[in-house]
Amino acid sequence: MSEASAPRMGLCLGGGGITGAMYEVGCLAALEDAFDGFRATDFDVYVGASTGSVVATALAGGLPAQRLYRALLDPADDFFPLQRQHLLRFDGRELRRVWGSALGALRRLVGSVTTRPLDLDVWHELERFTDSLPAGLFTVDALERFLDSILTRRGLPKTFAELRPRLMLVANDLDRGQRAIFGIGAIDDVPIARALAASCAVPLLYAPVRIGDRDFVAGGLGETGHVDVAVELGCDLVLMLNAMVPVRVDTGARDVPTGHGPRRRVRDKGLLWVYNQSTRMVSQARLTHGLAAYRADHPDASVLLLEPAPDDATMFMHSPMNFAVRRTILEYGYTSTMKRLRLERAPIREAFEARGLHMHAELLERG
Repeated sequence: MSEASAPRMGLCLGGGGITGAMYEVGCLAALEDAFDGFRATDFDVYVGASTGSVVATALAGGLPAQRLYRALLDPADDFFPLQRQHLLRFDGRELRRVWGSALGALRRLVGSVTTRPLDLDVWHELERFTDSLPAGLFTVDALERFLDSILTRRGLPKTFAELRPRLMLVANDLDRGQRAIFGIGAIDDVPIARALAASCAVPLLYAPVRIGDRDFVAGGLGETGHVDVAVELGCDLVLMLNAMVPVRVDTGARDVPTGHGPRRRVRDKGLLWVYNQSTRMVSQARLTHGLAAYRADHPDASVLLLEPAPDDATMFMHSPMNFAVRRTILEYGYTSTMKRLRLERAPIREAFEARGLHMHAELLERG
């Protein structure tokens, strides 16, 4: 079979913060352990969005999932020494912009009060100050420098042109209101570390990343988890990992973990988690509908989806930015994937075996 017609495999990794990335590493480490001769570095195309872009870059650069898994499990291992200061650093430039715009809004308010005090609409005037809110609390500059240093230390390529296989990193162009894919087309010359920063710039938390004359924020899942990118590059089998699923709670049991003890409802975790759950619900519904439509339109492409069980609260227990719980999430990704692979008609197992990849016999017997 010629190289052009050889079956190609793609890997799409979504976001979900630090815990989402840990879940993906755990899942991929399990696949490496389960299938004889398989490595997560064997895919032909890698597509990453948000924190999934960091994992996708490491794999595309040749770092096995097992190595990432071991390094992240061991706090003494400096293979990926991410620290809190790399993630949470206030954006000084954005704070200066806020100060300047707030002064402008104040001048307009004073002008309205002095020229037409009887017609003053207080709520309308105060609304001016909403435009003075920061575009994000933190900057990804420190994260970009950290990722660039990791690429240097591990000997990984720093440009998309140097990479084989193909790597695509997804972000959103803020002013154009559309998806942007680094590694292809007009923005294929952006350094990988800068593209990673743009892909990880989650709105509200991080300010947009300026590249040229355009601003970029994290790409999210979109309607298809970006599997269309891999299919358009010739992949006929695409594995998509999504950590951001809504949790299903049994309100008759006290199984919702909170900082003040087990509770019965999601609302007991407070405002941030109510918002988090609603965001996951919208994202999950959009992804489910989008993938169903895409599969119907592309019957020759096999799209596999691997995500946490909705009735398991492990991925819902901790903040997505909590790096301290990485061991729990890594092990959950690993064990939940192994459990799924042992099912007799597991779609991933069937698809991999159709490619000549077979599970180790001892794993099947243990199941």
